[in-house]
Amino acid sequence: MRQLSGGQAFRLGMFLLPSSALLGGLCFLVACISGSQGREQPIWRDPWMQPLLLAGLLMVLGCCFAQSGALAWAGLANWLPFFWAFWACRPHLETVKQRRQAAWMLVAGTVPVLVTGFGQMLLGWSGPWQLGGGAIVWFVAPGGQPSGRLSGLFDYANIAGAWLGVVWPLMLACVLRPDGWWRRGGAFALVLSTAVAVLFTQSRNAMGALALAVPLVIGPMQWTWLLPLLALLSVPLALAVLPGIPIGLKSWSAALLPDRMAERLLDQETPTAWKHTRLGQWGYGIELVAARPWFGWGAAAFSVLYPIYAAKRWHGHSHNLPLELAISHGLPVAVLIVGTVFLLLVVALKRGMLRRDPLERAWWAAALVMVVMHATDLPLFDSRMNILGWVLFAGLANVSQPLKPDRDALAVSGEPADL
Repeated sequence: MRQLSGGQAFRLGMFLLPSSALLGGLCFLVACISGSQGREQPIWRDPWMQPLLLAGLLMVLGCCFAQSGALAWAGLANWLPFFWAFWACRPHLETVKQRRQAAWMLVAGTVPVLVTGFGQMLLGWSGPWQLGGGAIVWFVAPGGQPSGRLSGLFDYANIAGAWLGVVWPLMLACVLRPDGWWRRGGAFALVLSTAVAVLFTQSRNAMGALALAVPLVIGPMQWTWLLPLLALLSVPLALAVLPGIPIGLKSWSAALLPDRMAERLLDQETPTAWKHTRLGQWGYGIELVAARPWFGWGAAAFSVLYPIYAAKRWHGHSHNLPLELAISHGLPVAVLIVGTVFLLLVVALKRGMLRRDPLERAWWAAALVMVVMHATDLPLFDSRMNILGWVLFAGLANVSQPLKPDRDALAVSGEPADL
């Protein structure tokens, strides 16, 4: 039996990831070990890795002074292994062909999320279901989690919405490819199913992701028009929440917001109700950063301190990734990680990724969606979302590199791969 190559393990991991973090993660481990071997330069000389390695060093140092105790050390698992994976899986995403194959496997692997999601909402399906002697366990909550909201194979509807929102651009790209009407028809069915599933999740983040991705993938186009559009759409929110705005104008602006958004951002039922909103959480988070700006409080500190000192109600995180990084690990770490991701997007954009074929545009759009979602939520705490995010960023990092032969194809055939 032929040995599984690193590239084959990587693509298999992309397919299995939505269904099983364990099996997908094991495939990615094989792929990353393979991708770490025979590299032209060590990890510490890679320009994209240098800020992440420095951030990792500061994280470890900060754990020595953390206020969250053992949680601080456990929290490193959300970051350090994925820094290595970002570097190690890049050989499997060097060419357009490799990224296209990875995207197709990811789209195909998302089908079980849609099937189980519609099953739980429309047919009352419930788990757990086991496959492979328990290697895959699907916990499907009847009616969704929370009730009435589609969650599929994920623990919560917002995470399911985040996954579908990130994969959505890649599905759109499949529709735009000239692969024959029957394939495009199947891809179009997936696109429609995903849009309906996102509505069932009731996730505002995911709904915004669908709208954001469409013009980027359909391109080629100038993307800068999105900035004034987003600014215009944010005017009602700004007028509703900023101090000093006349009452009449504030009420009119609040009426333009969706009811659930207004409830979360502007809850005024009690004098302290605002503390439970995103704005209240962010305000307390800023206070925590100001108190310990250099090394932070340690991972999971917000979830420990917020219910004690702020709102008497538990929240697992601060619902904003830069803020969460600054609270847990300090401002320098937040700047290094967020800055690296931002530069990845900018460099790929400047090198014309949005002017390439639909799949390349979709890859950039999916990475952007992943970033934007973390402005108001933290889906990365689901390991599948975390892996997916760093895979997308690895693809962006390769856009700045000259095209190279697919080394996995070379290992199998001994001949250059067809790009």
